[in-house]
Amino acid sequence: MEYIKASDLPFDPRPQMGRIFAEGFYEHGLKFLSKDKAKLARATAHIFVLDKFFVAVENGEIMAMVGVTAQKPPPAKADKKILINELGFIRGRVAYWALNKFVINPPAPVEIPEDMCIIEFVATSLAHTRKGIAFKLLSHVMEILHFDGYMLEVVDVNAGAISLYEKLGFREFSRKPSPSKRSGFNFFLYMKTDRKVSVRHDV
Repeated sequence: MEYIKASDLPFDPRPQMGRIFAEGFYEHGLKFLSKDKAKLARATAHIFVLDKFFVAVENGEIMAMVGVTAQKPPPAKADKKILINELGFIRGRVAYWALNKFVINPPAPVEIPEDMCIIEFVATSLAHTRKGIAFKLLSHVMEILHFDGYMLEVVDVNAGAISLYEKLGFREFSRKPSPSKRSGFNFFLYMKTDRKVSVRHDV
């Protein structure tokens, strides 16, 4: 298995990343946009800024992914026309608004220091869950990037992800209520770690 920047892959990984994103975030908000995971995957495959993502890959199959950024711009960018084409006029517009507000540009609970990295879009392919792949990928990312701290957002009902982040040293420091009872979760949790690693600072 190789841990590599998505932009360095010899093929376009976005279709696979769209599928993994749709699978991983379906129960935590995406199903509000469509019940069809394949449609969600096609609709969101375009959003990923590849040089802001690391993936775990083997034999051309992406098993897990994580987005990283230090300050703006974020690691994803939504195209309203593509979302409308895939989801329809109304749902496509809602998807554009929701993705930008809650996924791509979520409001941070604190001011983000320049020496802190934001970790986003952590997801594992359903075919490869419970194998520790996301843990290994995140460990690799945190070891090769030069930041004094890392911060992320996770929903309160995602117990598996919370447990994973706690094993990596993350601790909750803030939370805010879900924007809707239909979202499938109660709170956004914000977690951070001051784990210090030093190799490079190039995201």
